[in-house]
Amino acid sequence: MNTPLKFCGKVWLEDEKGKVLGPGRIELLELVQQHGSLRQAALQMKMSYKQAWDLIQQMNDRLGAPVIVTSRGGKGGGSATVTAIGLKSIENYKIFQRNFRSFLEQQSPLIF
Repeated sequence: MNTPLKFCGKVWLEDEKGKVLGPGRIELLELVQQHGSLRQAALQMKMSYKQAWDLIQQMNDRLGAPVIVTSRGGKGGGSATVTAIGLKSIENYKIFQRNFRSFLEQQSPLIF
């Protein structure tokens, strides 16, 4: 028996400069939220702190508001908190992603 074919895909938000939000950036924000640390989030994603910081800066610049706020380290180390705009970005992206997957599921049987 053949497995039915289905459409799959990824979506992201971009502007004229490129990606603003996508699966990886949303994962980074979620890991910052989970760990309270950009460094820990970067480690979890197997990327350098600089790369993670650059992605955050791109999102901040292109969304027009910070997606995380950080406090410098000290005795207990620094911390990072996802802002309201960051949380709304995660929420909106997940809603859109769910709707996109639903659309693909609806369309697959019509085509194949």
